[in-house]
Amino acid sequence: MDQKTEIAPYGSWRSPISAVLVATAGVSLNDIALDGDDIYWLEGRPAEQGRVVVVRRGADGTIVDITPPGFNARTRVHEYGGAPYVVDRGTVYFSNFADQRLYRQAPGAAPQPITPEAPLRYADAVVDHGHNRLICVREDHSGSGEAVNTIAAIPLDGLGEQRVLVAGADFYASPRLSPDGRNLAWLSWNHPDMPWDAAELWVAPVLSDGAPGIAQRIAGGAEDAVFQPQWGPDGTLYFVAERTGWWNLYRWRNGVVEPLCPMEAEFGLPMWVFSAGTYAVESAERLVCSYITRGETRLATLDVASGVLAPLDLPFSDLGFSGPRAANGRVAFIGASPATPHTLMLLDLASGALTTIRRSSDIAVDPGYISTPRVIEFPTAGDLTAFAFYYPPHNRDFNAPAGDVPPLLVLSHGGPTGATSAAFDLGIQFWTSRGIAVVDVNYGGSTGSGRAYRQRLDGAWGMVDVDDCCNAARYLVAQGLADPQRLIIAGGSAGGYTTLAALTFRDVFQAGASYYGVGDLEALVRDTHKFESRYLDRLVGPYPERVDIYHARSPIHHVEQLNRPVIFLQGLEDKVVPPGQSETMVAALRVKGVPVAYLAFAGEQHGFRKADTIIRALEAELYFYSRILGFDLAEPVEPLVIENL
Repeated sequence: MDQKTEIAPYGSWRSPISAVLVATAGVSLNDIALDGDDIYWLEGRPAEQGRVVVVRRGADGTIVDITPPGFNARTRVHEYGGAPYVVDRGTVYFSNFADQRLYRQAPGAAPQPITPEAPLRYADAVVDHGHNRLICVREDHSGSGEAVNTIAAIPLDGLGEQRVLVAGADFYASPRLSPDGRNLAWLSWNHPDMPWDAAELWVAPVLSDGAPGIAQRIAGGAEDAVFQPQWGPDGTLYFVAERTGWWNLYRWRNGVVEPLCPMEAEFGLPMWVFSAGTYAVESAERLVCSYITRGETRLATLDVASGVLAPLDLPFSDLGFSGPRAANGRVAFIGASPATPHTLMLLDLASGALTTIRRSSDIAVDPGYISTPRVIEFPTAGDLTAFAFYYPPHNRDFNAPAGDVPPLLVLSHGGPTGATSAAFDLGIQFWTSRGIAVVDVNYGGSTGSGRAYRQRLDGAWGMVDVDDCCNAARYLVAQGLADPQRLIIAGGSAGGYTTLAALTFRDVFQAGASYYGVGDLEALVRDTHKFESRYLDRLVGPYPERVDIYHARSPIHHVEQLNRPVIFLQGLEDKVVPPGQSETMVAALRVKGVPVAYLAFAGEQHGFRKADTIIRALEAELYFYSRILGFDLAEPVEPLVIENL
C-alpha cells in the first residue's frame, strides 16, 4: 500500500530530522594512523562539549578510547590545528587543548606531559628513534609580536632541552624523516602567501648530533605549491606539486624530480589543517591516492613504475581531507556518499574486501526523507561557468500544492579557499526535508577544479564568490526550481562574509544567516591570527596600500545598502573572526531598523563544536527564516528575539 502524503506548503513540512538529531547523531572522524595491526583515528564528539579523542581498533577488532576524560587531543597551531597526535609502537604523543602541552601516553598508562607550561604549541610530529625525540612544528607565542614558527625537536621522555632544528621562514609544515633517519624533509612558506600559493619543499641531511645539514630546495614556490611530502620505504620522496596548473603526484629520487601520473585532476588539497592528505605509500611499488574530478573524489592505486592509475570500485564520492593510510596491502580511509555518512573503512587490496570500522553516525534515517544532490553547472559573470550541488526538497510524507515553488537556501562554504562536496550531511537534509531547496556552491576560488579556477578569486573576494552564489540562485529560479521571492543565503567564516556581501551589494536574497562571518575586511586584517594575517593581500589587495578596496567591499561601511534581515551566530572565544565583527554589524542594523537577531555562544571558537550550541543555532536559523519569509513551522522551536521585526 502506498504511503499517503499530505499536501502542505514548502517550508512547513514535518521532518524527523531535528536539530537535536543533526547535533547528536554522530561524531567527526579524522586523522587516521596505522601502528602495526592497530588502527587509530580522531573522533570529535559534540555530546562531550566538542572533545576530540584518540581511538584505537586493535587487531582483535576491539575499539577503545585512548584519550581519557579530562583530555582533549587538539592543537591550536595556526589556530585551525590538525595532526595533534602521533602513535609509535602503542605509545601515543598528543597535544592537549587546554594547556597546549605535549603528552606521552604509554599503553595502559595515564598521559604524562613532556613539554613545560609555556606559551608554546605543537603539531604534525614524527618520531625520531635515532635521537629519542619528536620532530614537530612548534609555534612560540612568548614574544610581544607575531608568533614564531619553527621545526623543533622534543625529547621523548620530556627530559632535556627542546631544540630548534629549522627556522627563518614564517611558516612550516610536514616535517618528515626518511626511513633510515638520515634525511629530513619539510614544507615552508612566507608572508603574504598561504601554503596553497607557494609552499616549498626542502630536504636536509640529519647529522650525527641530530642537527640538519645544508638544506636544498627540491620543488615549490610561486605558482607551484607543494603539498604532503612523504618518504617511501626505499628512500624515494613523494609529494604533490602544481607545476601544470593541477595538483599532481611527483617523486624525487637520485636528485631528479619526476611526474608520476600527469592528468587534469586534483591530487592535492588546501592545507588549512596539518592533517590534510590525499595519498599513502603502501609499498615501494604502489601508492594509494585520492583525486578530485567534478567535485567527486575517487580512490585509486598508482603503480609508481608504470604510472598506471587504477581507480577502485567503491561506493564513496567523498574521502574527507585527512587522506588514506596504507601498509601491507591494507588501506584505511574515511569515505562518504550522498546517502552514506563519513565512515572509517578498511580495504584489502588483494581481495577487495571492505570492512566497516566506525561510522560517524549509527542512526539510520529513512531514505524517504533524504534528498539526493546533483551537480549543476551554471553561467556566471565573465562568460564563465561555476559549479554547485543542488538538493531538491524531499519528504516522503509531503507534497507541495500545485504551482508552489520552494524557498531556496544558498550555502557559501568557508575558506574561501575550500570546497564543498556531496557527502551525506544531515545539516542539509534538515532543510530539504522541511521543503526548502538547497544549493551548495563551489564558487570561483574553490579547490578541486585546478589552479585557474581557484585563482579566479585573486583580487576579487567579495565579487566572484558573491556573483556565483547569486547566479546559482538565478539559474535555479529560471529552471522553475526556486521561488525568487524566497531566496536566502547562509555561510560560516569566509562564507559568512560572502553572505553579508551578497545581502549588502546585490538585490537577490530576502534574508541571510552569518555564522562567525566577516563584516569588516580591514578589521579582519588587523585582528586575525598570524596564519591568515596576509591572506587578504592576494584575495583583496595589499594592506594598507589598498585600504580603499577593503572599505569598498566591507559590508560594515555600506550598511545604508543593507536592507535585508540577517541573523548572526557567533562564538565568544573566536580568535579567527573575533566577536566584534558580528557585534559591529548587529549594532549598525539595530540603528538602521533592519530586522536582526544575534546569538553569542560562550566557550565556542571558530566553528561550533558543542551539541547544545549546534541545536540552538540551527533552530534559531529556522525560526528566523520562518518569520521573515512567512511560512509556518510544523514543529515547535525555542523562539528567538528578532529586533526591528
